[in-house]
Parts: sequence; structure tokens; C-alpha cells
Amino acid sequence: MEASSSGFTEVAATNGSHAHAATKDDKMLYDALEGINSASKDNDSLLHPGNLTSTSDDASRLDPVGEGGLVKSRSSGLVFRDGKCHIDFILVYRKSSAQTEKREVFERNIRAEGLHMEKESSITNSDIIFVKLHAPWEVLGRYAEIMNVRMPFRRKIYYLHRRYKFMSRLEKQISRFRGWLPRSPMRLDKETLPDLEENDCYTAPFSQQRIHHFIIHNKDTFFNNATRSKIVHHILQRIKYEEGKNKIGLNRLLSNGCYEAAFPLHEGSYKSKNSIRTHGAENHRHLLYECWAWWGVWYKYQPLDLVRRYFGEKIGLYFAWLGWYTGMLFPAAFVGLFVFLYGVITLNHCQVSKEVCEAKDIIMCPLCDKHCPYMRLSDSCVYAKVTHLFDNGATVFFAVFMAIWATVFLEFWKRRRAVLAYDWDLIDWEEEEEEIRPQFEAKYSKKERINPISGKPEPYQAFADKCSRLVVSASGIFFMILVVIAAVFGIVVYRVVTVSTFAAFEWALIRNNSQVATTGTAVCINFCIIMLLNVLYEKVALLLTNLEQPRTESEWENSFTLKMFLFQFVNLNSSTFYIAFFLGRFTGRPGAYLRLLNRWRLEECHPSGCLIDLCMQMGIIMVLKQTWNNFMELGYPLIQNWWTRRRLRQEHWNEKKAFFPQWEKDYNLQPMNAYGLFDEYLEMILQFGFTTIFVAAFPLAPLLALLNNIIEIRLDAYKFVTQWRRPLAQRAKDIGIWYGILEGIGILSVITNAFVIAVTSDFIPRLVYAYKYGPCAGQGQAGERCMVGYVNSSLSVFLVSNFENRSEPLSNRSDHSGTATKYCRYRDYRAHPEAKEPYVYTLQFWHVLAARLAFIIVFEHLVFTVKNLISYLIPDLPKDLRDRMRREKYLIQEMMYEAELERLQKEKKERKKNGKSYHNEWP
Repeated sequence: MEASSSGFTEVAATNGSHAHAATKDDKMLYDALEGINSASKDNDSLLHPGNLTSTSDDASRLDPVGEGGLVKSRSSGLVFRDGKCHIDFILVYRKSSAQTEKREVFERNIRAEGLHMEKESSITNSDIIFVKLHAPWEVLGRYAEIMNVRMPFRRKIYYLHRRYKFMSRLEKQISRFRGWLPRSPMRLDKETLPDLEENDCYTAPFSQQRIHHFIIHNKDTFFNNATRSKIVHHILQRIKYEEGKNKIGLNRLLSNGCYEAAFPLHEGSYKSKNSIRTHGAENHRHLLYECWAWWGVWYKYQPLDLVRRYFGEKIGLYFAWLGWYTGMLFPAAFVGLFVFLYGVITLNHCQVSKEVCEAKDIIMCPLCDKHCPYMRLSDSCVYAKVTHLFDNGATVFFAVFMAIWATVFLEFWKRRRAVLAYDWDLIDWEEEEEEIRPQFEAKYSKKERINPISGKPEPYQAFADKCSRLVVSASGIFFMILVVIAAVFGIVVYRVVTVSTFAAFEWALIRNNSQVATTGTAVCINFCIIMLLNVLYEKVALLLTNLEQPRTESEWENSFTLKMFLFQFVNLNSSTFYIAFFLGRFTGRPGAYLRLLNRWRLEECHPSGCLIDLCMQMGIIMVLKQTWNNFMELGYPLIQNWWTRRRLRQEHWNEKKAFFPQWEKDYNLQPMNAYGLFDEYLEMILQFGFTTIFVAAFPLAPLLALLNNIIEIRLDAYKFVTQWRRPLAQRAKDIGIWYGILEGIGILSVITNAFVIAVTSDFIPRLVYAYKYGPCAGQGQAGERCMVGYVNSSLSVFLVSNFENRSEPLSNRSDHSGTATKYCRYRDYRAHPEAKEPYVYTLQFWHVLAARLAFIIVFEHLVFTVKNLISYLIPDLPKDLRDRMRREKYLIQEMMYEAELERLQKEKKERKKNGKSYHNEWP
């Protein structure tokens, strides 16, 4: 039935026509939940000291559904019109929609399942109808048992290990000393946080037969709002809307336009006129805003248990991972900053930069054809000093450190995830058998086979068809990678063309810094191309993933994630790879330059090296990318929501804002991304790649990532709490396919950093000179005094008269003297032009090449050995957690036995009290 006015109401009976029988094992495994001592949770413990009030009591305090808050609940739109039934889910449709018959059948079956229903027309648009759903206790209990929802049933008994008297005395003294110290400012104020009962109780799958075991103070608040919404959504996904085998589920009705939106409600406003310290939190959304999403608490730990309770385990795990990653960035940022400061401190003692700055008599060959002039080596003094800031003696140590850091980060995250999984009752949780995607069913409905798990017939995709689709998809991926290479080729052409243009520019500032101007503008253009291609890649990845016809939603999500990451990773890092490993490597030599399309001379590195170009590329891309992402994540939803509120105020200027119910406010918020947490994870994973892959060339990358992530955590929190509709709470045991991608980036980072140190930087040539050709040759020393003469040794001599006609500068005179230039120098190890074999590679070149190859092999094997050793030595499950799990399983069995015995004794007493007689059987 359709509702044409806000007065139209439909309330269904609670007795459902479809009874569900759940087969239960006689022995139920109950896993316990205990608070953990970890940085991001323990230090911001959510339990009141000495307060053991239950979740139900606390929830009733925060949730204004009781009698005291009846008027407030009605006005805020969190309950039905009777003021008692809590709204668990909202469906939105338009009366003008053509899917009326399907919707009527679907809503009739909703009522048959026992759900209460009430309809309201929108205040702002009479064509929009809101369907409010409420699940009564009988429905919640029945489906909670089917879904194995874990609920608290006994207070925890904390098991303390035996300790020596000396250790116990020492701990008492330490705790007494800590009491004198001021409280850590990063800890959250415990007085403002509710006591979450799940953290102080053993939990077990809900069972109506054993309902007396569970702690139920108030049936209305026993299941929290996230759990209620999840149960209702579970029901909606299994309700038919049309006769037929596959005509079932809310998702199909959303995809065909029968319903416009479906979402759980936020728990009221996130702001309050009263202070949370004096009046307390009005609801969990307000509490999350004050202690998590508000910018004033950026330095505090995250209340992960509150996040998990409000948004579910999947989103909670994302923020737990993001917080862990940010915390692990602190040592990496500190060491990177130390490497940079070490370069600053040793700058005045660097022999190489001294020689470059004092080389006023060394004339360098032009960097481009015709328009580029001769230049003195001393003109690149500033670039040589800047290069030393990033390429110094501590660079190799930092590269090794970051490779080990990546492994330690991943290994300890596995331990942290295990603790969270245990703490959030995810250890024994297994994903349900996923439903088949409607697109897969429609495509392969004619061919069926028996599902080995459910034993029911289901659509089947032939192996040959699957392989052919995968081949086409792989070809599409390969083609898009070629598009990326073509874009990089376009940037290369731009660089080689504009370097001559800037060299002939009228402005002296640009003319004298033509190479820096070329690099800077090329990076900015490259960033614009990256952002434009990302839009194209999303559409192509969506097309290729749908072409593959994945069977389930998780398969679709994993396939789409892999393609999007591959596209964006190649798109973001292709130009960086070019600068790191190809720029200036294949240019030839003066008089015999290699040319692009036999026309443009390939770009050379600056006389101080190519590392400065790589640093500039990484710095600009990283800053611009993070700034753009932050704007799109927060700025775009803010602008959209502001425009919606402005339009509503103009159209309904006589309506007060307080009269808009909660479902109306939430409907006007932005829906969560269609791909879930994909964009959030992708942004951080790409940043992780920037932080590790080329970190040897840019030690400040971890520091920039740390500063960005401190903002990112609060930005994402603000977005989830204030700008987005409340997402449906979902369970997850880990971060999914992203962990495998992180491991792959960690392996790639070892290889790339080895090549950056060996090929891009001058670390190996300096080392070879110090031990083989310098003043300390054969002495086994490599100090600064051993680098005297290195600059002259690394530059070859070229006879100017041997220039090609198209390469010869317009003026054969130096800019700094009136005499004609006879010789110029260039970076290479080649013989003198007057030697028997001019311009051939010298022995020093082959020594440097051999040392570079040897360093790559030794560095990779050494770092991979250390990484594997660390992975082996760090167990995935902490020992204390393993002991607690075993201990608590034993305690749970004892509790269940005692509880059952207590129940039997109570029943026996009641029977005696009623005066009933029983026949005793002979044993």
C-alpha cells in the first residue's frame, strides 16, 4: 500500500508466518572477551574504574527512548509515533516509481516476518516516502540465534599469573610512582565514556533456550542499535518481492529502482548546547564526535571500541589499522628526519659539495641543443648542497631501516589484529555462505550444478568461459598499462622540448634555472594527467570486472580492488620510475647524443646528479596528491551537504530546523561510497608505497605521511560521524586483500631502494673512489679526506670542436669569460679526446658498474634474509593472548556447568515449593 500523507501508518503483528528452526550442537563453544593492554586501546580504556554497570543501563542513559526522553525522541525522529518502538531501519522510495507491485509484495512479506512498519511522507518532497521498520524482541531473539550474534552472559574473572614477591613489590612501587605523575594528555577522559559491557563480560552466541544465562536488564536495549539494524538488514536480504527462485533481497530492489535508499539511522544530533563534561553525552553519535571526530582531540587515542560499536567491526578495523600505521610512522619519521638533519649538520664538512662550489674553472657542457649555454660547475653549488641533504652517509642505513620497518609493521599488525579479533569476538567468526550476484545468476541461470556446501542447485560458469573472460580482462589491463607508458612518454617529450625553450626564455630567472623549471612544470602536468587518468581507470576497472562475471560480491570486490590498485599504482609511480632509473642514463655523450625520434636530444641529469629531480618529483606529487585527496574526502561532501541545507532553507524558510526528523536529516546526508572503504584504503596503500619504495631518495616521506595521517584520522572520523549516512555495521576479521598488497609493496621497496642507492645516487661511485682511486686508496679508509679530487675524477673531458652541428651552442664563449671554450666537462667515465681510443669507457667505469651490481645483490639478499628472520621470530599470536584464550575457555566451561546446575537446583526447589511429587527412577 502506498502512503500519501504523513498520517498514514501501517503496524504489523509480531507473529511471523515463517518460522525458522536452528539446529544447535549440544556443546556450544563460548569464547571470552578481555581487555587488552595495547597503545591504542588500553591507554584510552572505555571502562569506568570500579563501575560495572551494564551496557543496557548505559545504553538507556544515552538512548532517549525511555519515558523521560519520550518527547525528545518523538521530535528527533528516532521512534515510531507511539513513542515506544525504536526505528531500526529506513527504506526510501518515490510514489512516482513504477515498481509498485514488487514493493507491495515485499512489504507484505516484511510484515509477515514480524517486523513493525510505519510510513511517513517527506516534509520537503511529498513524492518521497520513508518506510520505518522496527524489530520486536521476538524477531530479534529468533534471528540473533540464527546469525550467531554473540552477547554478554557472565562477568569476567581476570586471571593473574603468579609472580615473585620482588616483582610484585616492584610493580607496587612503579604504580605508586605513576600516581604522582600527571595523566597522559593522549588518554581520553574516562568519565565521559560509557562502560561497554562487552569488554567486561564473557560473550557467547545468543540462544533462546539458554536465555537465562545472558545478562538482560532491559530487553529494549539488550541488542544495541548497530546489532538491531544488522538483524533487520539480514531479514530484508532474504525476503521475496516476486514469485521466482531468485526474486529475493533488498539489494535487487535498490538496483532496479524500486527503493531509492536504505540505511540505519544516526542516533540523533552530533552536537549539543550542553557540555559533555557537565551534562554527559546525549547519544553515541554525540559521544563519538566529542571524543573522536572533533578536531580538538587530534592528539588523543582513538576510542576503537566505541567506533566498533557504532559502525561495526569492518570500519573499526580500518581505523585500528590506520591508527596502527600512523603510530608506526613515528619511528620512521624520526629516523628520516635524523638522516635529513645529519645531512644539514655535515653539509659544511662534505668534500664533494666543497669541490663543486669551488670549481669555478671547470666549464660544463651545455644541457641542451643550441640555446643552452656553457656553465661553470660552481653554478650548481646550491643543488650539490641540497643533494647532500638527502644523499649522505646515513642514506643506506635508512634504506635498510625502512625495509625492516615495513616488515615489523606488518608482523606486529598481525599481532594487533589478532588481539582485536579476540577482543571483538572475531576469532571463531566465519563469513556466511555468500549470495550469488544477480548479474551472475541472470547470465548463467540456464546451467546449474549442486553447491558442495549448501547442497542446492546454483548457476554455474563453465571453465572455458571463465578463462576467455580472464584473458580479455588481462588484455584490457595490459592495454591500460600501455596507456600509462604513453602518458609517461608524452611527459618525456615535454621535458626534452621545453628544456631548450626555457633556456632561451626572456626572463633571466627562468633562463638560468631552465632545468628546474622544466622538472617543476613537468611534475605539475604529470599530476594533472594522473588525476584525469584515474577517472578513466575507475570506469575501465569497473567494465573489466563486470566482464569477468565474478560469482559473489567478495570476489567482485577483490577483483576490482586489484585492478584499481594496479592501475593507480602504475599511474602514480611510472614517471617516478622513469626519473629514478632512466633519466640521464641513456643520453649518449657530447658529440654522439642519442635522440628521440632522431630529433630531440634526451634529457640529461643536472651536474649535481639526478637525485634532486627524484626528490622534487616525490615531494610535489606527495603533497599535491594528499591535499587533493583530503579536499575530495571532506570538502566535496561538505559543499554538497551545505548546498542541500541551503536549498531546504530557501524552500521551507518558515519551517524550523528542529522539526526535521532524523530520517529526513540522514536522507539529506551523503551516502557512503558505493565501493565501501575502497577509497580510504587505496589512498593509504598508495601513500605506504610512496613512503617505502623510493624512501632512500626522499627521507622526509615518512614525516609527510605522518603529518597527513594525523589529519586523515580526524578527517575520516568527521566524515563518518557528520557528513555521511550511517553505514550498515558489518563484520570482518582482517583488512582483506589489502594485506597481501602491503606485503608486495614491502618486497618491491627492497628492490627499488637497492637500485636507487646503487644507480641513482652517487654512493657507490664515491665508495669506489675512496677505496680504489682516492688519496686513501689501499688503506681501507673512506673519510671525507679520502674524497679529495672526487669531482674531477667523476667528470670526463670533451673537445668542443667535436660537437655536432645541431648540438653546438649558438655562442662558443663562456658566460663568465671572454675567451673561447676549448674543452668542456660532462658526467661520465670516458677517455680523454686526445687518447688513442678517445671517449671509450675507462677502467673506473667498469669498477663502478661491478660495485653497483654487487651492492644490489648483497643489499637485497641481506635485507630479505633479515625480513624473513623477523617474520619467523615474531609469532602471529601473542603468547599472553594464547594463554588467556585457553584459560578463559576452561573458565567458561566451568561457568556453564555451574549455571546449569544452579538452574536445575532452582527448578527443584520450585517444584518442592509447589508440592508436586515425582517418581524416582532406579539408577
